[in-house]
Amino acid sequence: MAIVRPFSAYRPPQALASDVASPPYDVINTAEARALAEGNPHSFLHVTRPEIDLPEGIDEHADEVYARGADNLTQLIAHGSLTQDPEPHLYLYAQKMGNHRQIGVVGCASVDEYEREIIKKHEKTRPDKEDDRTRHIDELSAHDEPVFLTYRADEGIDRLVAEAVAGMPIYDFTTPDGVEHRLWVLGRELSAALEARFLEIPTLYVADGHHRSAAAARVHRKLRGDGREHDVFLAVVFPHDQMQILPYNRVVRDREGRGPEALLAALQERLDVTPADSGEAAAPTGPKSFGIYLGGRWYAAKVRAGSYDAADPVASLDCSICQDQILGPVFGVEDPRRDKHVDFVGGIRGIKELQRRVDSGEMSLAVHLYPTQIEELFAVSDASLLMPPKSTWFEPKLRSGLFVHAF
Repeated sequence: MAIVRPFSAYRPPQALASDVASPPYDVINTAEARALAEGNPHSFLHVTRPEIDLPEGIDEHADEVYARGADNLTQLIAHGSLTQDPEPHLYLYAQKMGNHRQIGVVGCASVDEYEREIIKKHEKTRPDKEDDRTRHIDELSAHDEPVFLTYRADEGIDRLVAEAVAGMPIYDFTTPDGVEHRLWVLGRELSAALEARFLEIPTLYVADGHHRSAAAARVHRKLRGDGREHDVFLAVVFPHDQMQILPYNRVVRDREGRGPEALLAALQERLDVTPADSGEAAAPTGPKSFGIYLGGRWYAAKVRAGSYDAADPVASLDCSICQDQILGPVFGVEDPRRDKHVDFVGGIRGIKELQRRVDSGEMSLAVHLYPTQIEELFAVSDASLLMPPKSTWFEPKLRSGLFVHAF
């Protein structure tokens, strides 16, 4: 069974929804957050990135930052930027990005099911980021940003969702990045019907938000028994057939200072590499292939048969093969989580960003990956295994501030 529980959300009045809504805390840096929130007292970035309201240069993890986030949330509520629904509901959150549309159910997922792996993970968390989110949630006494969950699509849930979105949304706005956002507040009967149907779903999967879900579990363990509702965490749950996963590309700096010819020769020892006319021509159109950019030109690279364990759901991932056949042996990157010679570039930033990072001299080589597929994510999670870091980039990102779960 999968618990998706109604809750009484704090959310913005209709007229303020687009002013409150903000990008997730972890896809922008402090300077970007400061610029986006400038002149907008309603922006939810004052909660998720509270350092923007403190002197420049302050440590993001200083005590004053966490305290300011809690105070800012209190102020948004006091000033009417967020108001609480008097009764618990489930909600629907729809996003449209170009031709892609996804509709998720907003509710509270179970910490107990997360800990018992009914909600399955595919990514290893970093202790420092988990500590940060734990402190943040604890200080707020609220889950301020949702975890992005998915499940194998179910016709019964699809029918209930289709019935609900036939009505008028409470929010309907487009953000500067061109993504359309809509939210429906579901009545008692539809909320109950969806809650009951989810109880027939055997498994949920964390798509994005591993640190938030792990932190929610830690907060619950710390506060257990105080009578507040922290046995759940805020989530938006999408069917798997609406997931859009973009590639999570790599750029790497050669610690030996080798030139393009030497690097190309090292790659050709392991991969079948041929020149390509452009980044678009080099972009992989299927798994077990990479686009490679170095020395001002693109190459198409194919993985050789038998060079990886096809029966291993982790070793057979393209991002694993990139690590095992390129980053590790060619560039000496043993721990991509900590090695400063490698960086990760979300596919939304495009081919030009890969070229820019290399042409600037900052990096020696870029690797354009084929995106991880949702069935690969399921296979890894179902085997209780973990993917390499930065294996998936989901788009569009969920906006923060449209619904908050306070405990």
